[in-house]
Amino acid sequence: MSLAPPVTPFSQVSAVLRDRGYAVLSREGLCELVGIAPAALDALRSTWEALPPDAYLRDGGHYRSRRHSCFVVEGEGVRSVPPRPHWQPVEYNALHGGLERWFEPMTPDIVAQPVWSRLLSGLGECCSALKGPQPWFVEAHQFRIDTTDGIGRPTPEGAHRDGVDFVAVLLVGREGIKGGETRVFEAEGPHGIRFTLTEPWSALLLDDERVIHESTPIQPLADFGHRDTLVLTFRAKGFQGPAAS
Repeated sequence: MSLAPPVTPFSQVSAVLRDRGYAVLSREGLCELVGIAPAALDALRSTWEALPPDAYLRDGGHYRSRRHSCFVVEGEGVRSVPPRPHWQPVEYNALHGGLERWFEPMTPDIVAQPVWSRLLSGLGECCSALKGPQPWFVEAHQFRIDTTDGIGRPTPEGAHRDGVDFVAVLLVGREGIKGGETRVFEAEGPHGIRFTLTEPWSALLLDDERVIHESTPIQPLADFGHRDTLVLTFRAKGFQGPAAS
């Protein structure tokens, strides 16, 4: 049985993040938080239909497709940066850490839409409310996890932190699957929570220094299914890399 997420009213997001280290927003709450219309978000959904396969899966799977782009958010300003690899230290990703992974960038038809800039700047304002106004270095990942292999793993690295300041996981949609439960645990404590995001554009916001997270594998309800997410990581003082960048 799927457990319903503990939804936070958008007006209480900052307080709940300070208290618990995570907050869950409904679609309506996310839209209110960042100041956009739900219909504008829906205009982005079709771009998940053409994601290239992830060629770096070290578990031998073929269940993940993705695109990846980077941005700098400063106040209401959002600027793209030239393509760069996604990199994490092994301390945060035991499976793929220490590896420069180059993915195809997000397509211009999504990045150029005003809703995209507003989404990033609105979430950046939320980060600045907690840690002070500053530029935020954002990595954006479009993911599709499918059941090509009979099972799909949203987080093959297991429960983890990302090595950033904040993480936003937005559920774009899920079709023909079971599983995909979200689990959030205190990084330095015994407490945790589990629930399943099912509403398109519902979101999980995480203080990456305080909590670890994972999503359980998905399985098809019939012949085939998939789960689409948008993961946005916000980091102060630069992007992650094997050297200062």
